[in-house]
Amino acid sequence: MLEQMLPQSRRTFLSRTGALTTACAVAGLSGGAVREASASAGKSAGEANTKTLADRHYILTGVRLEEGFVYDGDIVVATRTALYALEIKDGAIVALHAQNANLPEGVPRYQAHGQLLLPTMRDMHIHLDKTFYGGPWQAPRPRQGKTIMDMIALEEKLLPQLLPTSRERAEGLIALLQSKGSTVARSHCNIDPVSGLKSLEHLQQALENHRDDFVCEIVAFPQHGLLHSKVDGLMREAMQMGVQYVGGLDPTNVDGAMEKSLDAMFQIALDTGKGVDIHLHETSPAGVAAVNYMIDTVEKNPALRGKVTISHAFALTTLAPEALEETATRLAEQKISIASTVPIGGLMMPLPQLTQKGVFVMTGTDSVIDHWSPFGSGDMLEKAYLYAQLYRGSDEFRLSRSMSIATGGILPLDDKGKRAWPNVGDEASFTLVGASCSAEAVARVPARTATFHKGRLVSGGVGEA
Repeated sequence: MLEQMLPQSRRTFLSRTGALTTACAVAGLSGGAVREASASAGKSAGEANTKTLADRHYILTGVRLEEGFVYDGDIVVATRTALYALEIKDGAIVALHAQNANLPEGVPRYQAHGQLLLPTMRDMHIHLDKTFYGGPWQAPRPRQGKTIMDMIALEEKLLPQLLPTSRERAEGLIALLQSKGSTVARSHCNIDPVSGLKSLEHLQQALENHRDDFVCEIVAFPQHGLLHSKVDGLMREAMQMGVQYVGGLDPTNVDGAMEKSLDAMFQIALDTGKGVDIHLHETSPAGVAAVNYMIDTVEKNPALRGKVTISHAFALTTLAPEALEETATRLAEQKISIASTVPIGGLMMPLPQLTQKGVFVMTGTDSVIDHWSPFGSGDMLEKAYLYAQLYRGSDEFRLSRSMSIATGGILPLDDKGKRAWPNVGDEASFTLVGASCSAEAVARVPARTATFHKGRLVSGGVGEA
């Protein structure tokens, strides 16, 4: 499917490039100015020679920020940008200086070489605790003809092999995410009879080692079934260890008792004051019933409102338009979010329709080279690229809006073209890319040349000014 989409992507890019030239002419900009901006934005990380930055107070010059849209009539055909110097102190942006402004004396300076500033990426569905990443290549076993119970049985054999190196491999995945511009994540962590609480302990050790450069919520995930594997007690212990979310898994296909399974999951959340994030892969009528039952439960328990995420939620692909609209409205009313990996197979998730109804939609890697899948890249900008292709977001405006799914809704420009980010006082968490604007970044998925978390350089490098 990707091979079929790539030619169209190239045509879209060429078309957009032509539109950019036209738009600049309309705006009174010369072709030379366009080439200069593109060249400046395209400077490589090879020019950067600072990969450690320990200053609490510094200035990052040559940063490209978006300033507004360029219109042809009422159509957005380009994005205006300008160079700024960001003054950063104690993890926050304290000033945005125009390119030619007089900068404070005595403050260390670094150079972004015209790179575009994008908000930090957020990987909101990943399994940091169990992965082949960091070890020798190992493809998954064939899935054809295998049920989820077969996969669980296989995992029971693999976990003892993975546990001894799970902390180191989790840290390897964290470094991968940082290199892709992500410094915020939500990780599901196995709670099962085989690993007990060991996976959780190892993951927490890895996160403790990165407490200054990475933020991660943890979901206690009963991968082998909450009821099926009899882990209610272990799940409650996990809650006492600082876990933020109670997880769940396919209450009908795995646990064989939809209402009982969901009730048990929600009861742990209510008893401990935690949130809920459930894996729901079921596409049968039982999957739709589970979605409705969860909405009903939140309606009856206001303490859960705004604290529930349904991951995958493939059952939504089976709904007729009227039923989808009603379900989306109810999800939005209870502030139930959806975490989707933006699947590109036969399941076309109705993500734009959910967003239009006010449902918060986020994305994540899911697996990075494990026994479930070998395809996870850890790149949220790539997810925005897939989103734009799947939902026909090939124009300047829609490309720029597609990035929202990767950044938790934070975009440099609002829908009217007014700057929304960054602002003075914002946390200094961002990534630098070789692109002229957000639309180009989504369409071309350039490398992240530097990633910052609360003012700390955590991946890549910048130049010495």
